[in-house]
Amino acid sequence: MKRDEKSLAEFRLGWRGGSVWLILIVVAAWGVRPGTAATMKPGAPAIAAPASEEEPANALLAAEAATIDLFDAASRSVVCIRTFSRHVEDSAGAVHELPLGAGSGFVWDRQGHVVTNFHVVDGAEQVEVALADHTHWRARLVGIAPEKDLAVLRIDAPAEKLEPLPVGDSSRVRIGQTVLAVGNPFGFDHTLTTGIVSALSRTVDSPSGVRIHDVIQTDAAINPGSSGGPLIDSRGRLVGVNTAIYTTSGSSAGVGFAIPVAAVVRTVPHLIRHGRIVRPTLGLALAPDALTEALGLKGALVLSVEEGSEAARLGVNGSTRDEMGRWNAGDLIDTVDGSAIRSSGELLDWLDGREAGEVVTLELYRGGERRTLSLVLAPPSVLPATLPPVPQEIPPSGTVE
Repeated sequence: MKRDEKSLAEFRLGWRGGSVWLILIVVAAWGVRPGTAATMKPGAPAIAAPASEEEPANALLAAEAATIDLFDAASRSVVCIRTFSRHVEDSAGAVHELPLGAGSGFVWDRQGHVVTNFHVVDGAEQVEVALADHTHWRARLVGIAPEKDLAVLRIDAPAEKLEPLPVGDSSRVRIGQTVLAVGNPFGFDHTLTTGIVSALSRTVDSPSGVRIHDVIQTDAAINPGSSGGPLIDSRGRLVGVNTAIYTTSGSSAGVGFAIPVAAVVRTVPHLIRHGRIVRPTLGLALAPDALTEALGLKGALVLSVEEGSEAARLGVNGSTRDEMGRWNAGDLIDTVDGSAIRSSGELLDWLDGREAGEVVTLELYRGGERRTLSLVLAPPSVLPATLPPVPQEIPPSGTVE
């Protein structure tokens, strides 16, 4: 052994020996002090302080008990949704159902209405809803709002089986407050995850390509199958509908999004009553926000103008494509009645609170020139239900599911 190595070995041995004596001396000193705790034999397990007679040893903390109570109450409202397509397989014409997917939802009222995401039921020919008591019910599609990623189903379950969630106020939600998500991730029904509100006023794409604004961001785990489930606050009130995750791997990365309950409260009554959102119209169709951004623009881009509408009479221009498939931008609306408009989604949100017959003032850009138009909002009319798809040449930095 080299000298340096020997010295190091001696040092280690001497240090360990010194440590043993030091520990023994300290323990001995503690042992003779009056009123101190008794010494323990080496290797003996630690003994917890005895629980008081009022509090059992396995008692839950107050915060834990509160979370359990919240879950017990909310889970009675949460449903599991399974979707199917019909498939004719044999020459006899026998119809077989093929599973399409699964998601979550929650009971809206005792009339059997269930709220979920539009993308959960999109393309389904049959929908099945499982309540918390594990009874299964065929569901009818009542209404859809692709631009909000919301849909309403209805089941014929008895009222006593239906437990609506209390509705909160998303305008009072604050960053840092506790939120809970209940859903069916990966088919594991009635799963609870907890977290906080990570951010507010986020924007995500709806299935129709229109941006959804004022979205709540949370780090409560939201995974495939959680979509459509409720996001609740620490009082058990609905504050959002879980709609998407931002991920590069296909599973939760701690960035989830929920549609604010304010948008849900505005939308659901329309879907129950009319099957769609009924709002006054400007007489034009708006481009998907991703297309507007791809063109380097900010505002509500006019995609097409309804023939015979007041917008057509006033000369509002829609967008066109050339022979190479490149977009030529039409009029870009950026202000309505003095309110700044950053996207098509914001203009639709603005229209939600208006009535047919109102006169509105539009400020728009056309070929670099600013124009101001006043027009009368018309009653709802039939416009294209599906906006053009987002151009494939715009790659997302992550995927939204």
